[in-house]
Order: sequence, then C-alpha cells, then structure tokens
Amino acid sequence: MKILVTNDDGIEAPGLWALAGELQKVGQVKIVAPQWEQSGVASSVSLRQAIKVDRIESQVEGVEAFSVEGTPADCVIIAFRSLFPDEIDLLVSGINRGPNIGHDVFVSGTVGAALQGYLRGLPSLAISLNGYEGLNFEVAAKLAALLAAKINQGVLPKGILLNVNLPNLPLEKTMGMEVTKLSKQSYCDTVERNRDSQGGCYRIMRGMEAYYGDPGSDIGCLQLNKISVTPLLDSSVVNPLHHLLQGLIPVIYEELHSYAEAEIHR
Repeated sequence: MKILVTNDDGIEAPGLWALAGELQKVGQVKIVAPQWEQSGVASSVSLRQAIKVDRIESQVEGVEAFSVEGTPADCVIIAFRSLFPDEIDLLVSGINRGPNIGHDVFVSGTVGAALQGYLRGLPSLAISLNGYEGLNFEVAAKLAALLAAKINQGVLPKGILLNVNLPNLPLEKTMGMEVTKLSKQSYCDTVERNRDSQGGCYRIMRGMEAYYGDPGSDIGCLQLNKISVTPLLDSSVVNPLHHLLQGLIPVIYEELHSYAEAEIHR
C-alpha cells in the first residue's frame, strides 16, 4: 500500500512527521507538503503559476519527501500527476494543529488536500488535533494507521473522505469515539479593522465565541473529549458508510487501546 501524506501546516510541522512515521508501519509513505503554512486556503489551486518543488532530507527513514511552494491542493495534484503517477493508494492529510470542525472544513487546507484525493477516486483522511500547544500526536498517528489498515484490508470502502478530529489528550483520558455530522457553526467569522493603516485594512480572524455542539455533531463530540469521525460529501456513500462505521468504530477504538498497550510493553 502506497500512502501520500500532506498537510497545510507546512513541511516542518511535527504532526506531519509523526503521522508519516506511524503510517510507514502499514505502507510505503511519500510526503509532498507545502513549504510554508497554508491554513485557510481550502482546496485552492495555483493555476498557471510556476510551482517550485524540492526533494528534501526526510526525518523518517525510508520516506521520500518533497517541499512545494504552493497550496496543499497543489501538493496533491503534483504528486498524483507528476511525482508518483498511478502509484498512490491512500491520501492522509495532517496531523493538523487545531481542529477542523463545523462549516470551517470548507476553508480548511487540511480537508482541502484530502478532498483532492477523494475527487481522484482514492480513500482520503483528514486528521486534526483539538489543540494548539503541548500537542500529543501519538494517538492521532496511531488512529490514522489503524484506519489505513482497515482500508487496505477492504474493511472500509475505498470511495471515502473522512474528517477525523481528536481531543489533545493521551488515550487513557479520551472518553470514546463516535461517528458524527458537521456542526453548523464556524469560528472563522470575526473581522478586525487595522486602524493604524491608511485606507481600509481588515483581518478575518478566528473568533473566540463559545461553541455549542449539538448531540451527534463533531463539536459536541470533542466537547465530551471523544474522537470525532465525520464522513463527508456524497450521500450515496455517506449513509451506508455511517451505518458501517457505527459498528466498526467500537472495534477500532478497542484496537487503538490494544495497539498502545503493545507499544508500552514492547
């Protein structure tokens, strides 16, 4: 199984390398990621622009890595069309610093990269942590590897786009794992005016308003310190997938605990 790993936090982001290291245990990993942070660019593509691509020294043995002066979507398109044509079996985007939940998934570069894989017929995962400081990538990386294994085994279908958000907690402090729907909220809706500049200058900021997650929503799940798994897009896939995941999620969550315990005793 060949796995393409990308993100929107940039090639130096520790979550990217933690993810690649764990996925390398279940498949052959290739990294193609933006040179700089690209949060909030959704699935934007740099049409008709020259995009520089550099091979870089990998932080994970056996993993090829490339830095791209472009968006996450650029990374995926260049990987599929030029660097590794007809080679990739799975796309995983992350591990993102900060959650991608509610309506904000439609501006997320993390989800935007995963969408590019999904639109090309590949199973695609977006993985994010609900935190910005003191991040614990271990649980998210292990969960991504478990989901990748389920896809490789045919347990999960290939035509899927899953948006996965985890509390920034060690596994023993998470309270479970649920299949969720998108909340209707967004926190990219605060506008600040820069009064020191001449003319009208504004900044779109992440608001600080409290979330009120509905039961069964991604936000509500994270508020309960649970892992949220949200199937996105095509209803013909999402509805049967939702039913499948309802039965599979408890199994995966138990395997995650077994996986962690085995690592401890190794």
